Amino acid sequence: MVGSVNKVILLGRLGKDPDIRSMQNGKKIANFSIATSKRWTDRETQEKKEKTSWHNVVVFNEGLVGIVEQYVKKGSQIYVEGELQTRKWQDQEGKDRYTTEVVLQNYTGNLTLLGSRNQSDTIENQTSSMDNNSVSDDSFGEMASDSSDLDEDIPF
Repeated sequence: MVGSVNKVILLGRLGKDPDIRSMQNGKKIANFSIATSKRWTDRETQEKKEKTSWHNVVVFNEGLVGIVEQYVKKGSQIYVEGELQTRKWQDQEGKDRYTTEVVLQNYTGNLTLLGSRNQSDTIENQTSSMDNNSVSDDSFGEMASDSSDLDEDIPF
């Protein structure tokens, strides 16, 4: 393979408030988890089913950390684009553990808040000069949150 791509796109809701921490060099990072859900109707029983997956997100982009710190909270619906990274660490017993996270770095990460127009307009005015940071209103996201229209069977 000549090239490769490492890109993750998620649209979901936060399960709890973000955790903002400072590194030794003074820069802040944000950690949070996003829940994404898949809903469908079982073909045989016609029972509605749902599966939720949780995704750990780490934000290193200082501009985005500021947005997360000020505007993102438990239940917020957000869209993120980042890279998938797995890191190795050791637990208290000395056993190797692995954690896979979606990482938003400088210049490669994107975070869009999907909320009410009033909330987003305020954020856009305060962050319009930030490089490669996207904060906007998404009326499609509000319409798409009612997935009952999408429960029809797809023939493939």
